[in-house]
Amino acid sequence: MPEASNPVRIILFGSLARGSGLKALLFVLQCALGIIGVILAAALAHSFDWLLPVAALIYLAIVVPTALLCGFWQAVIVSLSAVVVHSFFTARQALFHLAADPANTITDNAVTLVAFVLIALVVSRLSARVNRNAQQAETRGEEMRDLYEFTRRTLAMNLHSEPGQQLAELVQEIFALEAVVIFDADLHQTYQAGFWNQDPQDLAQNVYYFETADDDPVSGIGRRVLRLGAVPIGSVVVRGDTSPMTNNAIASLIATTFDRYRAFVNESHIETERRTEQLRATVLDNLAHAYKTPLTAIRAASTGLGEMGRLSAPQSELVALIDEQAAVLNELTNRLLTTARLDADEVALRAAPVGVRSLIDEVVSGLKERLASMKVSVQLEDEKLELCCDRQLMRALLTQYIDNACKYSIYGTTISIGVARAHAETIFSVHSLGSEIPPAERERIFDRYYRSSMSSHRAAGTGIGLAVAKRAAQMHGGHVWVSSSQTEGTTFFAAIPTAVLQRSFS
Repeated sequence: MPEASNPVRIILFGSLARGSGLKALLFVLQCALGIIGVILAAALAHSFDWLLPVAALIYLAIVVPTALLCGFWQAVIVSLSAVVVHSFFTARQALFHLAADPANTITDNAVTLVAFVLIALVVSRLSARVNRNAQQAETRGEEMRDLYEFTRRTLAMNLHSEPGQQLAELVQEIFALEAVVIFDADLHQTYQAGFWNQDPQDLAQNVYYFETADDDPVSGIGRRVLRLGAVPIGSVVVRGDTSPMTNNAIASLIATTFDRYRAFVNESHIETERRTEQLRATVLDNLAHAYKTPLTAIRAASTGLGEMGRLSAPQSELVALIDEQAAVLNELTNRLLTTARLDADEVALRAAPVGVRSLIDEVVSGLKERLASMKVSVQLEDEKLELCCDRQLMRALLTQYIDNACKYSIYGTTISIGVARAHAETIFSVHSLGSEIPPAERERIFDRYYRSSMSSHRAAGTGIGLAVAKRAAQMHGGHVWVSSSQTEGTTFFAAIPTAVLQRSFS
Protein backbone atom coordinates (compact mmCIF):
# COMPACT_ATOMS: atom_id res chain seq x y z
CA MET A 1 0.00 0.00 0.00
CA PRO A 2 2.80 2.63 0.78
CA GLU A 3 4.48 1.84 -2.54
CA ALA A 4 1.23 2.35 -4.39
CA SER A 5 0.51 5.63 -2.61
CA ASN A 6 3.98 7.23 -3.14
CA PRO A 7 3.33 8.14 -6.81
CA VAL A 8 0.01 9.62 -5.79
CA ARG A 9 1.68 11.74 -3.12
CA ILE A 10 4.41 12.87 -5.54
CA ILE A 11 1.78 13.90 -8.10
CA LEU A 12 -0.26 15.65 -5.42
CA PHE A 13 2.70 17.57 -3.99
CA GLY A 14 3.89 18.41 -7.51
CA SER A 15 0.50 19.82 -8.36
CA LEU A 16 0.48 21.88 -5.16
CA ALA A 17 3.98 23.17 -5.88
CA ARG A 18 3.05 24.12 -9.43
CA GLY A 19 -0.08 25.84 -8.13
CA SER A 20 1.91 27.83 -5.57
CA GLY A 21 4.49 28.79 -8.19
CA LEU A 22 1.81 30.03 -10.57
CA LYS A 23 0.21 32.09 -7.81
CA ALA A 24 3.58 33.70 -6.91
CA LEU A 25 4.31 34.44 -10.56
CA LEU A 26 0.88 36.04 -10.97
CA PHE A 27 1.42 38.12 -7.82
CA VAL A 28 4.78 39.42 -9.10
CA LEU A 29 3.34 40.17 -12.54
CA GLN A 30 0.42 42.15 -11.06
CA CYS A 31 2.77 44.16 -8.86
CA ALA A 32 5.15 44.79 -11.77
CA LEU A 33 2.38 46.10 -13.99
CA GLY A 34 1.19 48.41 -11.21
CA ILE A 35 4.74 49.72 -10.58
CA ILE A 36 5.32 50.34 -14.29
CA GLY A 37 2.10 52.30 -14.40
CA VAL A 38 3.20 54.36 -11.37
CA ILE A 39 6.61 55.14 -12.95
CA LEU A 40 4.98 56.27 -16.17
CA ALA A 41 2.46 58.42 -14.26
CA ALA A 42 5.23 59.98 -12.10
CA ALA A 43 7.37 60.76 -15.11
CA LEU A 44 4.40 62.37 -16.83
CA ALA A 45 3.47 64.41 -13.72
CA HIS A 46 6.96 65.78 -13.15
CA SER A 47 7.62 66.47 -16.82
CA PHE A 48 4.62 68.83 -16.82
CA ASP A 49 5.33 70.12 -13.27
CA TRP A 50 1.92 69.01 -11.92
CA LEU A 51 1.23 69.67 -8.27
CA LEU A 52 1.10 66.83 -5.73
CA PRO A 53 -2.75 66.65 -5.56
CA VAL A 54 -2.91 66.15 -9.32
CA ALA A 55 -0.16 63.52 -9.24
CA ALA A 56 -1.87 61.82 -6.27
CA LEU A 57 -5.11 61.52 -8.25
CA ILE A 58 -3.20 59.84 -11.07
CA TYR A 59 -1.55 57.44 -8.63
CA LEU A 60 -4.96 56.78 -7.02
CA ALA A 61 -6.34 55.89 -10.44
CA ILE A 62 -3.73 53.10 -10.52
CA VAL A 63 -4.02 51.96 -6.87
CA VAL A 64 -7.83 51.61 -6.85
CA PRO A 65 -8.08 49.32 -9.91
CA THR A 66 -5.19 47.29 -8.53
CA ALA A 67 -7.05 46.82 -5.23
CA LEU A 68 -10.27 45.92 -7.05
CA LEU A 69 -8.81 43.50 -9.58
CA CYS A 70 -5.79 42.06 -7.81
CA GLY A 71 -6.03 42.42 -4.05
CA PHE A 72 -4.95 44.30 -0.95
CA TRP A 73 -1.24 43.39 -0.85
CA GLN A 74 -0.71 44.16 -4.52
CA ALA A 75 -2.34 47.57 -3.93
CA VAL A 76 -0.08 48.22 -0.90
CA ILE A 77 3.05 47.46 -2.93
CA VAL A 78 1.87 49.70 -5.77
CA SER A 79 1.06 52.46 -3.22
CA LEU A 80 4.53 52.16 -1.69
CA SER A 81 6.11 52.28 -5.14
CA ALA A 82 4.08 55.41 -5.95
CA VAL A 83 5.39 57.16 -2.82
CA VAL A 84 8.97 56.06 -3.53
CA VAL A 85 8.86 57.07 -7.21
CA HIS A 86 7.20 60.40 -6.43
CA SER A 87 9.82 61.07 -3.70
CA PHE A 88 12.57 60.26 -6.13
CA PHE A 89 11.31 62.73 -8.72
CA THR A 90 10.58 65.33 -6.04
CA ALA A 91 14.10 65.01 -4.58
CA ARG A 92 15.59 65.23 -8.03
CA GLN A 93 13.55 68.36 -8.74
CA ALA A 94 14.60 69.88 -5.39
CA LEU A 95 18.24 69.12 -6.16
CA PHE A 96 18.16 71.00 -9.45
CA HIS A 97 15.78 73.81 -8.56
CA LEU A 98 16.29 74.06 -4.79
CA ALA A 99 12.64 74.97 -4.46
CA ALA A 100 11.22 72.28 -2.22
CA ASP A 101 11.52 71.93 1.50
CA PRO A 102 12.84 68.39 2.28
CA ALA A 103 10.90 68.23 5.56
CA ASN A 104 7.64 69.11 3.83
CA THR A 105 8.42 66.63 1.07
CA ILE A 106 8.91 63.80 3.58
CA THR A 107 5.68 64.75 5.41
CA ASP A 108 3.70 64.93 2.16
CA ASN A 109 5.02 61.58 1.05
CA ALA A 110 4.18 59.96 4.39
CA VAL A 111 0.65 61.34 4.34
CA THR A 112 0.26 60.25 0.73
CA LEU A 113 1.49 56.76 1.54
CA VAL A 114 -0.92 56.39 4.49
CA ALA A 115 -3.83 57.66 2.38
CA PHE A 116 -3.01 55.26 -0.44
CA VAL A 117 -2.74 52.32 1.97
CA LEU A 118 -6.08 53.15 3.64
CA ILE A 119 -7.79 53.54 0.28
CA ALA A 120 -6.28 50.26 -0.92
CA LEU A 121 -7.46 48.52 2.27
CA VAL A 122 -11.02 49.83 2.03
CA VAL A 123 -11.34 49.18 -1.69
CA SER A 124 -9.85 45.68 -1.49
CA ARG A 125 -12.10 44.75 1.41
CA LEU A 126 -15.19 46.03 -0.38
CA SER A 127 -14.12 44.26 -3.55
CA ALA A 128 -13.48 41.01 -1.67
CA ARG A 129 -16.88 41.25 -0.01
CA VAL A 130 -18.63 41.92 -3.30
CA ASN A 131 -16.79 39.04 -4.99
CA ARG A 132 -17.53 36.73 -2.08
CA ASN A 133 -21.23 37.63 -2.12
CA ALA A 134 -21.32 37.12 -5.87
CA GLN A 135 -19.67 33.73 -5.55
CA GLN A 136 -22.07 32.73 -2.75
CA ALA A 137 -25.04 33.86 -4.81
CA GLU A 138 -23.77 31.89 -7.79
CA THR A 139 -23.18 28.84 -5.60
CA ARG A 140 -26.67 29.12 -4.08
CA GLY A 141 -28.12 29.48 -7.54
CA GLU A 142 -26.39 26.29 -8.67
CA GLU A 143 -27.54 24.48 -5.52
CA MET A 144 -31.13 25.63 -6.07
CA ARG A 145 -31.00 24.44 -9.68
CA ASP A 146 -29.67 21.06 -8.52
CA LEU A 147 -32.34 20.80 -5.82
CA TYR A 148 -35.05 21.69 -8.31
CA GLU A 149 -33.79 19.00 -10.69
CA PHE A 150 -33.63 16.46 -7.86
CA THR A 151 -37.17 17.33 -6.76
CA ARG A 152 -38.48 17.09 -10.31
CA ARG A 153 -36.89 13.70 -10.93
CA THR A 154 -37.99 12.24 -7.58
CA LEU A 155 -41.58 13.25 -8.31
CA ALA A 156 -41.33 11.47 -11.68
CA MET A 157 -39.76 8.37 -10.12
CA ASN A 158 -41.29 4.94 -10.70
CA LEU A 159 -42.65 3.86 -7.30
CA HIS A 160 -43.52 0.32 -8.36
CA SER A 161 -40.09 -0.70 -7.07
CA GLU A 162 -38.11 0.31 -3.98
CA PRO A 163 -36.74 3.84 -4.51
CA GLY A 164 -33.59 3.55 -2.38
CA GLN A 165 -31.12 2.65 -5.13
CA GLN A 166 -32.70 5.10 -7.56
CA LEU A 167 -32.35 7.90 -5.00
CA ALA A 168 -28.69 7.10 -4.24
CA GLU A 169 -27.78 7.22 -7.93
CA LEU A 170 -29.79 10.41 -8.51
CA VAL A 171 -28.12 12.24 -5.61
CA GLN A 172 -24.65 11.28 -6.83
CA GLU A 173 -25.42 12.23 -10.43
CA ILE A 174 -27.21 15.55 -9.87
CA PHE A 175 -24.96 16.95 -7.11
CA ALA A 176 -21.73 15.51 -8.61
CA LEU A 177 -20.79 13.73 -5.38
CA GLU A 178 -18.04 11.19 -4.88
CA ALA A 179 -20.21 8.70 -2.97
CA VAL A 180 -23.68 8.37 -1.43
CA VAL A 181 -25.21 5.79 0.92
CA ILE A 182 -28.86 5.64 2.04
CA PHE A 183 -30.26 3.44 4.82
CA ASP A 184 -33.96 2.53 4.89
CA ALA A 185 -34.78 1.50 8.47
CA ASP A 186 -38.24 0.18 7.58
CA LEU A 187 -36.87 -2.34 5.06
CA HIS A 188 -33.46 -2.53 6.78
CA GLN A 189 -31.79 -2.06 3.40
CA THR A 190 -28.71 -0.04 2.42
CA TYR A 191 -28.31 1.55 -1.01
CA GLN A 192 -25.03 3.05 -2.20
CA ALA A 193 -23.55 4.83 -5.20
CA GLY A 194 -19.85 5.60 -5.68
CA PHE A 195 -16.85 4.20 -3.83
CA TRP A 196 -16.43 4.15 -0.05
CA ASN A 197 -13.16 3.39 1.78
CA GLN A 198 -15.09 2.05 4.79
CA ASP A 199 -18.16 -0.14 5.09
CA PRO A 200 -21.04 2.14 3.99
CA GLN A 201 -23.67 -0.03 5.69
CA ASP A 202 -22.09 0.42 9.13
CA LEU A 203 -21.58 4.12 8.43
CA ALA A 204 -25.22 4.72 7.49
CA GLN A 205 -26.65 2.56 10.27
CA ASN A 206 -24.52 4.33 12.91
CA VAL A 207 -25.91 7.66 11.73
CA TYR A 208 -29.47 6.29 12.12
CA TYR A 209 -29.03 4.55 15.47
CA PHE A 210 -26.99 7.35 17.11
CA GLU A 211 -28.93 10.11 15.29
CA THR A 212 -25.76 11.85 14.09
CA ALA A 213 -26.14 14.96 11.94
CA ASP A 214 -22.96 16.87 11.06
CA ASP A 215 -20.75 18.09 8.22
CA ASP A 216 -17.00 17.40 8.15
CA PRO A 217 -15.27 20.00 5.92
CA VAL A 218 -11.98 18.06 5.97
CA SER A 219 -13.34 14.78 4.59
CA GLY A 220 -16.30 16.37 2.82
CA ILE A 221 -18.72 13.93 4.50
CA GLY A 222 -22.20 15.06 5.47
CA ARG A 223 -24.44 12.92 7.69
CA ARG A 224 -28.18 13.32 8.08
CA VAL A 225 -31.02 11.35 9.74
CA LEU A 226 -34.11 10.88 7.56
CA ARG A 227 -37.21 11.94 9.49
CA LEU A 228 -40.94 12.12 8.96
CA GLY A 229 -41.89 14.73 11.50
CA ALA A 230 -40.02 13.64 14.62
CA VAL A 231 -39.85 9.94 13.66
CA PRO A 232 -36.50 8.72 12.25
CA ILE A 233 -36.98 6.39 9.27
CA GLY A 234 -33.40 6.08 7.96
CA SER A 235 -30.21 8.00 7.19
CA VAL A 236 -28.15 9.39 4.33
CA VAL A 237 -24.39 9.98 4.13
CA VAL A 238 -22.79 11.94 1.27
CA ARG A 239 -19.17 12.66 0.39
CA GLY A 240 -18.47 15.63 -1.82
CA ASP A 241 -18.73 19.39 -2.12
CA THR A 242 -22.15 20.23 -0.68
CA SER A 243 -23.36 22.80 1.81
CA PRO A 244 -25.23 21.96 5.05
CA MET A 245 -28.38 23.53 3.57
CA THR A 246 -28.16 21.23 0.53
CA ASN A 247 -27.61 18.17 2.74
CA ASN A 248 -30.69 19.07 4.79
CA ALA A 249 -32.76 19.45 1.63
CA ILE A 250 -31.50 16.14 0.22
CA ALA A 251 -32.44 14.33 3.44
CA SER A 252 -35.93 15.89 3.46
CA LEU A 253 -36.60 14.96 -0.16
CA ILE A 254 -35.42 11.37 0.37
CA ALA A 255 -37.64 11.00 3.46
CA THR A 256 -40.61 12.40 1.52
CA THR A 257 -39.98 9.96 -1.33
CA PHE A 258 -39.84 7.03 1.10
CA ASP A 259 -43.16 8.18 2.57
CA ARG A 260 -44.70 8.45 -0.91
CA TYR A 261 -43.48 4.94 -1.73
CA ARG A 262 -45.02 3.47 1.42
CA ALA A 263 -48.31 5.29 0.77
CA PHE A 264 -48.30 4.02 -2.82
CA VAL A 265 -47.63 0.44 -1.70
CA ASN A 266 -50.37 0.60 0.95
CA GLU A 267 -52.82 2.05 -1.54
CA SER A 268 -51.95 -0.69 -4.04
CA HIS A 269 -52.46 -3.37 -1.39
CA ILE A 270 -55.79 -1.87 -0.34
CA GLU A 271 -56.96 -1.68 -3.94
CA THR A 272 -55.87 -5.27 -4.56
CA GLU A 273 -57.65 -6.46 -1.44
CA ARG A 274 -60.76 -4.50 -2.43
CA ARG A 275 -60.84 -6.07 -5.87
CA THR A 276 -60.20 -9.51 -4.44
CA GLU A 277 -62.97 -9.06 -1.91
CA GLN A 278 -65.30 -7.75 -4.60
CA LEU A 279 -64.56 -10.78 -6.77
CA ARG A 280 -65.07 -13.12 -3.84
CA ALA A 281 -68.39 -11.48 -2.94
CA THR A 282 -69.53 -11.76 -6.56
CA VAL A 283 -68.61 -15.44 -6.71
CA LEU A 284 -70.36 -16.15 -3.41
CA ASP A 285 -73.43 -14.26 -4.52
CA ASN A 286 -73.59 -16.26 -7.73
CA LEU A 287 -73.05 -19.52 -5.86
CA ALA A 288 -75.72 -18.65 -3.31
CA HIS A 289 -78.20 -17.90 -6.08
CA ALA A 290 -77.23 -21.14 -7.81
CA TYR A 291 -77.77 -23.11 -4.58
CA LYS A 292 -81.25 -21.71 -4.04
CA THR A 293 -82.97 -23.78 -6.74
CA PRO A 294 -81.60 -27.24 -5.78
CA LEU A 295 -82.09 -26.48 -2.07
CA THR A 296 -85.71 -25.61 -2.68
CA ALA A 297 -86.16 -28.85 -4.62
CA ILE A 298 -84.47 -30.90 -1.88
CA ARG A 299 -86.60 -29.36 0.88
CA ALA A 300 -89.78 -29.83 -1.17
CA ALA A 301 -88.87 -33.47 -1.83
CA SER A 302 -88.06 -34.18 1.83
CA THR A 303 -91.28 -32.51 2.95
CA GLY A 304 -93.23 -34.56 0.43
CA LEU A 305 -91.64 -37.79 1.57
CA GLY A 306 -92.49 -36.96 5.17
CA GLU A 307 -96.13 -36.35 4.34
CA MET A 308 -96.52 -39.52 2.29
CA GLY A 309 -96.44 -41.74 5.35
CA ARG A 310 -95.83 -45.50 5.18
CA LEU A 311 -92.13 -44.83 5.94
CA SER A 312 -90.20 -47.08 8.21
CA ALA A 313 -88.42 -45.63 11.22
CA PRO A 314 -84.98 -45.58 9.50
CA GLN A 315 -86.52 -43.95 6.42
CA SER A 316 -88.21 -41.30 8.55
CA GLU A 317 -84.89 -40.56 10.26
CA LEU A 318 -83.16 -40.15 6.88
CA VAL A 319 -85.90 -37.79 5.66
CA ALA A 320 -85.59 -35.75 8.86
CA LEU A 321 -81.80 -35.60 8.43
CA ILE A 322 -82.19 -34.41 4.83
CA ASP A 323 -84.67 -31.75 5.90
CA GLU A 324 -82.44 -30.60 8.78
CA GLN A 325 -79.27 -30.29 6.70
CA ALA A 326 -81.16 -28.62 3.87
CA ALA A 327 -82.34 -26.03 6.39
CA VAL A 328 -78.72 -25.47 7.50
CA LEU A 329 -77.63 -25.01 3.88
CA ASN A 330 -80.53 -22.63 3.28
CA GLU A 331 -79.53 -20.53 6.28
CA LEU A 332 -75.92 -20.40 5.11
CA THR A 333 -77.03 -19.41 1.61
CA ASN A 334 -79.17 -16.62 3.00
CA ARG A 335 -76.21 -15.32 5.00
CA LEU A 336 -74.00 -15.32 1.92
CA LEU A 337 -76.64 -13.45 -0.05
CA THR A 338 -77.14 -10.93 2.74
CA THR A 339 -73.38 -10.37 3.06
CA ALA A 340 -72.93 -9.84 -0.68
CA ARG A 341 -75.85 -7.44 -0.86
CA LEU A 342 -74.70 -5.44 2.16
CA ASP A 343 -71.20 -5.08 0.71
CA ALA A 344 -72.60 -4.03 -2.65
CA ASP A 345 -74.94 -1.51 -0.97
CA GLU A 346 -77.86 -3.25 -2.64
CA VAL A 347 -79.88 -3.27 0.62
CA ALA A 348 -81.91 -0.13 1.21
CA LEU A 349 -82.46 0.99 4.79
CA ARG A 350 -86.18 0.79 5.54
CA ALA A 351 -86.43 2.52 8.88
CA ALA A 352 -89.53 2.58 11.08
CA PRO A 353 -90.28 2.71 14.82
CA VAL A 354 -89.72 -0.76 16.32
CA GLY A 355 -90.48 -1.93 19.84
CA VAL A 356 -87.27 -3.27 21.30
CA ARG A 357 -88.99 -5.87 23.52
CA SER A 358 -90.97 -7.35 20.59
CA LEU A 359 -87.82 -7.38 18.44
CA ILE A 360 -85.87 -9.34 21.05
CA ASP A 361 -88.76 -11.77 21.65
CA GLU A 362 -88.97 -12.37 17.90
CA VAL A 363 -85.24 -13.18 17.69
CA VAL A 364 -85.30 -15.44 20.77
CA SER A 365 -88.34 -17.26 19.40
CA GLY A 366 -86.59 -17.86 16.11
CA LEU A 367 -83.63 -19.41 17.96
CA LYS A 368 -85.80 -21.45 20.32
CA GLU A 369 -84.23 -24.78 19.40
CA ARG A 370 -80.68 -23.39 19.68
CA LEU A 371 -81.45 -21.89 23.10
CA ALA A 372 -83.11 -25.04 24.49
CA SER A 373 -80.02 -25.96 26.53
CA MET A 374 -79.32 -22.38 27.69
CA LYS A 375 -80.94 -19.87 30.01
CA VAL A 376 -81.92 -16.51 28.58
CA SER A 377 -82.18 -13.29 30.56
CA VAL A 378 -83.49 -10.06 28.99
CA GLN A 379 -82.82 -6.77 30.76
CA LEU A 380 -84.41 -3.55 29.44
CA GLU A 381 -84.21 -0.25 31.28
CA ASP A 382 -87.60 0.64 29.72
CA GLU A 383 -90.08 -2.04 28.61
CA LYS A 384 -91.71 0.46 26.24
CA LEU A 385 -88.43 1.41 24.63
CA GLU A 386 -88.66 1.99 20.88
CA LEU A 387 -85.99 2.42 18.26
CA CYS A 388 -86.27 3.77 14.75
CA CYS A 389 -84.42 1.19 12.64
CA ASP A 390 -84.64 -1.35 9.85
CA ARG A 391 -86.33 -4.27 11.57
CA GLN A 392 -84.84 -6.94 9.29
CA LEU A 393 -81.29 -5.66 9.67
CA MET A 394 -81.55 -5.30 13.45
CA ARG A 395 -83.09 -8.77 13.64
CA ALA A 396 -80.13 -10.12 11.65
CA LEU A 397 -77.70 -8.33 13.99
CA LEU A 398 -79.24 -9.69 17.20
CA THR A 399 -79.64 -13.15 15.68
CA GLN A 400 -75.91 -13.29 14.91
CA TYR A 401 -74.99 -12.10 18.43
CA ILE A 402 -77.26 -14.58 20.21
CA ASP A 403 -76.40 -17.46 17.85
CA ASN A 404 -72.71 -16.74 18.42
CA ALA A 405 -73.27 -16.82 22.19
CA CYS A 406 -75.02 -20.23 21.86
CA LYS A 407 -72.06 -21.67 19.99
CA TYR A 408 -69.26 -20.61 22.28
CA SER A 409 -70.76 -20.29 25.77
CA ILE A 410 -70.52 -22.96 28.46
CA TYR A 411 -73.37 -25.47 28.32
CA GLY A 412 -76.28 -24.60 30.60
CA THR A 413 -75.12 -21.08 31.47
CA THR A 414 -77.13 -17.89 31.03
CA ILE A 415 -77.11 -15.65 27.96
CA SER A 416 -77.93 -12.10 29.05
CA ILE A 417 -79.49 -9.69 26.55
CA GLY A 418 -79.49 -6.03 27.56
CA VAL A 419 -80.67 -2.74 26.02
CA ALA A 420 -79.92 0.70 27.44
CA ARG A 421 -79.88 4.32 26.34
CA ALA A 422 -76.61 6.24 26.58
CA HIS A 423 -76.53 9.83 25.35
CA ALA A 424 -77.86 9.72 21.77
CA GLU A 425 -77.39 5.98 21.27
CA THR A 426 -79.28 2.79 22.02
CA ILE A 427 -76.80 0.12 23.09
CA PHE A 428 -77.58 -3.59 22.67
CA SER A 429 -75.44 -6.13 24.54
CA VAL A 430 -75.30 -9.94 24.50
CA HIS A 431 -73.27 -11.50 27.32
CA SER A 432 -72.23 -15.14 27.71
CA LEU A 433 -69.69 -17.21 29.66
CA GLY A 434 -67.09 -19.00 27.58
CA SER A 435 -63.52 -18.85 26.37
CA GLU A 436 -61.80 -15.45 26.32
CA ILE A 437 -61.19 -13.65 23.03
CA PRO A 438 -57.55 -12.45 22.97
CA PRO A 439 -57.14 -8.62 22.84
CA ALA A 440 -55.30 -8.82 19.51
CA GLU A 441 -58.32 -10.51 17.89
CA ARG A 442 -61.12 -8.30 19.21
CA GLU A 443 -61.01 -5.98 16.20
CA ARG A 444 -60.47 -8.68 13.58
CA ILE A 445 -63.23 -10.93 14.86
CA PHE A 446 -65.76 -8.75 12.99
CA ASP A 447 -63.89 -9.25 9.69
CA ARG A 448 -65.47 -11.60 7.22
CA TYR A 449 -64.28 -15.24 7.38
CA TYR A 450 -62.08 -14.55 10.43
CA ARG A 451 -62.50 -16.87 13.42
CA SER A 452 -60.84 -16.53 16.79
CA SER A 453 -57.99 -18.95 17.43
CA MET A 454 -59.47 -19.69 20.89
CA SER A 455 -62.87 -20.81 19.56
CA SER A 456 -62.42 -22.02 15.98
CA HIS A 457 -61.97 -25.63 17.11
CA ARG A 458 -65.04 -25.69 19.38
CA ALA A 459 -67.90 -25.04 16.97
CA ALA A 460 -68.54 -25.12 13.26
CA GLY A 461 -68.89 -21.80 11.52
CA THR A 462 -67.96 -19.70 8.51
CA GLY A 463 -66.94 -16.41 10.10
CA ILE A 464 -69.72 -14.58 8.23
CA GLY A 465 -72.21 -13.86 11.00
CA LEU A 466 -70.34 -11.17 12.92
CA ALA A 467 -69.39 -9.44 9.66
CA VAL A 468 -73.11 -9.23 8.83
CA ALA A 469 -73.81 -7.79 12.29
CA LYS A 470 -71.09 -5.16 11.87
CA ARG A 471 -72.34 -4.12 8.44
CA ALA A 472 -75.96 -3.91 9.72
CA ALA A 473 -74.86 -1.57 12.53
CA GLN A 474 -72.80 0.56 10.12
CA MET A 475 -75.78 0.97 7.79
CA HIS A 476 -77.63 2.51 10.75
CA GLY A 477 -74.67 4.80 11.42
CA GLY A 478 -73.63 2.76 14.45
CA HIS A 479 -70.67 0.64 15.47
CA VAL A 480 -69.89 -2.66 17.20
CA TRP A 481 -67.28 -3.91 19.66
CA VAL A 482 -66.58 -6.73 22.09
CA SER A 483 -65.17 -7.04 25.60
CA SER A 484 -63.89 -10.34 26.94
CA SER A 485 -62.15 -11.76 29.99
CA GLN A 486 -61.63 -15.22 31.41
CA THR A 487 -63.56 -14.47 34.61
CA GLU A 488 -66.29 -12.06 33.42
CA GLY A 489 -67.09 -13.73 30.12
CA THR A 490 -67.65 -12.16 26.71
CA THR A 491 -70.04 -9.34 25.78
CA PHE A 492 -70.82 -8.18 22.26
CA PHE A 493 -72.11 -4.62 21.90
CA ALA A 494 -73.89 -2.70 19.14
CA ALA A 495 -74.49 1.05 19.47
CA ILE A 496 -77.20 2.48 17.19
CA PRO A 497 -77.52 6.29 17.11
CA THR A 498 -81.00 7.51 17.92
CA ALA A 499 -80.99 11.21 16.98
CA VAL A 500 -79.52 10.67 13.53
CA LEU A 501 -82.08 8.03 12.62
CA GLN A 502 -84.96 10.10 13.96
CA ARG A 503 -83.94 12.96 11.69
CA SER A 504 -83.87 10.62 8.70
CA PHE A 505 -87.45 9.49 9.40
CA SER A 506 -88.94 12.95 9.72
